[in-house]
Amino acid sequence: MKYSEKETPIKKEIVDQLIAQLGISDFAKATIREVKQVAAQAEQQSGVEFIKMEMGIPGLPAAQVGVAAQVKALHDGIAHSYPDIQGLPELKQQASRFVKAFIGIDIQPMGCVPVCGSMQGTMASFLTCSQADKKKGKVLFIDPGFPVQKMQLQVIGVAYETFDVYDYRGEKLGPKLESYLAQGDVCAIVYSNPNNPAWICLSEQELQTIGSLATRYDTIVMEDLAYFAMDFRQDLSVPFQPPYQPSVARYTDNYMLLISGSKAFSYAGERIGVTCISDKLFHRHYPDLAQRYEGLPFGLVFSTRMLYALSSGTSHSAQYALAAMMRAACDGEYRFRDEVKVYGDRAHKLKEIFCRHGFHIVYDRDLDQPIADGFYFTIGYPGMTSGELAKELMYYGVSAICLITTGSHQEGLRVCTSFIEEHQYQLLEERMEIFEANNQR
Repeated sequence: MKYSEKETPIKKEIVDQLIAQLGISDFAKATIREVKQVAAQAEQQSGVEFIKMEMGIPGLPAAQVGVAAQVKALHDGIAHSYPDIQGLPELKQQASRFVKAFIGIDIQPMGCVPVCGSMQGTMASFLTCSQADKKKGKVLFIDPGFPVQKMQLQVIGVAYETFDVYDYRGEKLGPKLESYLAQGDVCAIVYSNPNNPAWICLSEQELQTIGSLATRYDTIVMEDLAYFAMDFRQDLSVPFQPPYQPSVARYTDNYMLLISGSKAFSYAGERIGVTCISDKLFHRHYPDLAQRYEGLPFGLVFSTRMLYALSSGTSHSAQYALAAMMRAACDGEYRFRDEVKVYGDRAHKLKEIFCRHGFHIVYDRDLDQPIADGFYFTIGYPGMTSGELAKELMYYGVSAICLITTGSHQEGLRVCTSFIEEHQYQLLEERMEIFEANNQR
């Protein structure tokens, strides 16, 4: 369908009214759920298909090796049994192998603890880290990042600070990070790698900087690997052979790795992941934790106190699924990275369309090379703030979230590639052609 000059695919009145009804005073700060709700209702009222890019939900079928293992476990009667709070032994063993196979580091199975997705892993980690040392009650985010992690800290009453890494890559990262750590009150450093929403990938040099400073200032690093091995610029898919998934684990003993089944294995619905705690940190005794939790070391406080209080363990059958997926990946029988590489292909096509019509990529480089194509990317448009651009795109049936909600200080939007269908590239091309014509300065 063609639209005349100044006409938009969806009447502006429909979108504006829906935003007003939801009480959103500043669209730049609209949550993912609010953007999703406006898009869904605008689509229904207008009859115009939306190109939905706001939700970070896997758009691929769940890994069949996991489904088969979980179904078998259910048929075998596992649903009637409480899971061990430490986790299914087979999953702990396979998680340890997985870390060795794809990161190239050694973590004993004891330190690989199943969690109800990385969301619960971060919640339990925040609780444990913030109580380990009474003098250190603050979390530091290397942003942009996943907004819900800050909400978790709000829920449990833990303070946090944040800085946008946009202007602090490479050699600039160390001094910026140290300016916070030197205050002596940071218990944990949090970042995702690859990054949600910018898809930046920290270099080995940057990870070494983070690791060495974490050791010097005795701070725990929570490395969110939700998009495990999804830097498609290099082949990270061969088990037990380099190149490996980059990780701070090579540069400090003060780390927790949050590995999710949601994106790499498209197993989001079963809420399954593992938190892998370094051997040294797992067995470390913090006086403040020991006083509060009967002398237990860090790792057992994490599992037998925090996880036990939160959910009394992790879905029993889902643990069989993740164990099977990790075993198959380590054995070279299941190349999970090949299945999710489609996200990179989609990002490449979408970026071309947006850039052809006057947009630019906000977080566009990893030091000396272009940003990878992957699950997310970021866009901006000259002369428009984040809120203005997000709202304007709604008139064209395109939904995305503003970077400000992720801790970014840049003007722009996060685009997710997971739900893009083949016919929507042409739709986007047509609509962005009109967008460009209507917004020429």
